[in-house]
Amino acid sequence: MSCFLQAQMAGHSQFATLMFCLAAFVGLSQAQLQLGFYAKSCPKSEKIIQDYVNEHIPNAPSLAATLIRMHFHDCFVRGCDGSVLLNSSSNQAEKDAPPNLTVRGFDFIDRLKTLLEAECPGVVSCADIIALAARDSIVKTGGPFWKVPTGRRDGVISRLAEANNSIPPPFGNFTTLQTLFANQGLDLKDLVLLSGKLKKCTNPNDTTTIVEMDPGSRNTFDLSYYTLVLKRRGLFESDSALLTNSFTKSLITQLLQGSLQNFYTEFALSMEKMGRINVKTGSQGEIRKQCAVVNS
Repeated sequence: MSCFLQAQMAGHSQFATLMFCLAAFVGLSQAQLQLGFYAKSCPKSEKIIQDYVNEHIPNAPSLAATLIRMHFHDCFVRGCDGSVLLNSSSNQAEKDAPPNLTVRGFDFIDRLKTLLEAECPGVVSCADIIALAARDSIVKTGGPFWKVPTGRRDGVISRLAEANNSIPPPFGNFTTLQTLFANQGLDLKDLVLLSGKLKKCTNPNDTTTIVEMDPGSRNTFDLSYYTLVLKRRGLFESDSALLTNSFTKSLITQLLQGSLQNFYTEFALSMEKMGRINVKTGSQGEIRKQCAVVNS
C-alpha cells in the first residue's frame, strides 16, 4: 500500500502520515548520495578536480568565494542540480536572473567538465563538479574541509522567475530570509553560517557591478564579516537583518567569542546540509555532456 493511500485512510492522522512519507522520500533521495560515488565509474574524477583547483586558485584566490556563491545559488533553485549553469537563448534561464548576473566562474566549471569528459565521458555531473570545486577552492585558500558525497544528477530545467523568487535578496528583511532558508530545509543557524561566506554580491543599484561585502578578507576565510555586521557596518539590509532576531544575533556573538576552528566545524556542517538540498539521483535528470546546455 502506498504512503499516500495510507494517508487517505488515516483520517485525523492524514497530515502526520503525509509528513512522514515526505520525510522518507527526501531521506531516500539524500541517502543515494555517497562518498566516493565515482570510485569505480571514474576513479580519478575527484583528484582531477582537486588538482585543477590547486593549480589555478592560487592565481585567483577570490574565485573561491565566487564558486561557493555559485554553489549556494544553484542549490537554492530546484536543488543542487547544476541548473544555474544552463544558458538560455531567450534570457529566461536562472543565469539571466538579476541575483545571478554577477555570478562568476562558469568558464572554470566548463574547463573542469572538459577534463572530466576526456577522462570519463558522460559520467560526472556538472552539479557534482560545482559542489566539489567549491569545497576544494575553499580548502586551498585556507578554509575548512567538508564532506561532499556525490551522485547528483543534472537538471534539465532552468527558470529565471524561480531564481528571482528563491535566492535571498540583498534587501531581504529577517522574515524573508528565514522563509527562503526554511523553504530549503535550512534553519537559522544555517542562515547565519552561510551568510558569512557569500562575500561577492550584486550592487542592488547596479546589477552589472560586483561589490565586496568583506573587502579586507576576500581572499581568506575568517570571521571578519560577523565583526562588521555586529558593528552595523554590513553592506546590505540582509546583513543588518541578522541583528533583528535574538537567536541569530546571539549566534553571531558566540561565533566571534569562539575559536576560528569552531566556526570552521559549524560552517562545514551547514555546507554538507546545503549540498543535499533536493538533489536528483538515480534516473532523475541527466549527466550533461556540456554544462551550459542540456543533452540533445
